[in-house]
Amino acid sequence: DAGVHSKAWYAAACDRKTAEDALYRSNKDGSFLIRKSSGQDSRQPYTLVVFYNRRVYNVPIRFIESTRQYALGREKSGEERFDSVAEIVENHQRTSLVLIDSQNNTKDSTKLKHVVRVS
Repeated sequence: DAGVHSKAWYAAACDRKTAEDALYRSNKDGSFLIRKSSGQDSRQPYTLVVFYNRRVYNVPIRFIESTRQYALGREKSGEERFDSVAEIVENHQRTSLVLIDSQNNTKDSTKLKHVVRVS
């Protein structure tokens, strides 16, 4: 179990556009929520949506079948792995999350600070 269902930051039936609109409305750096990924791929069940510097980032959350753990973004060596999605959120409320903008090839980082609820 990913540990998401009872959490304030989990927007279960929320699509990408709804999530992005809610974060733009919040307009606070570090605003975030987690939604189900659009693709319904068991290897990427969720997406972490983060607002920073007037932009919204959609960060895939991967499920690693072999270890039954979760990780953020594309697979890389030495990546952090977590036993639940809730642990990812708790970790990045304390330590900064690197946000990579693949279009502009820039990197930013922020902590997850403000839970956004989708109404």
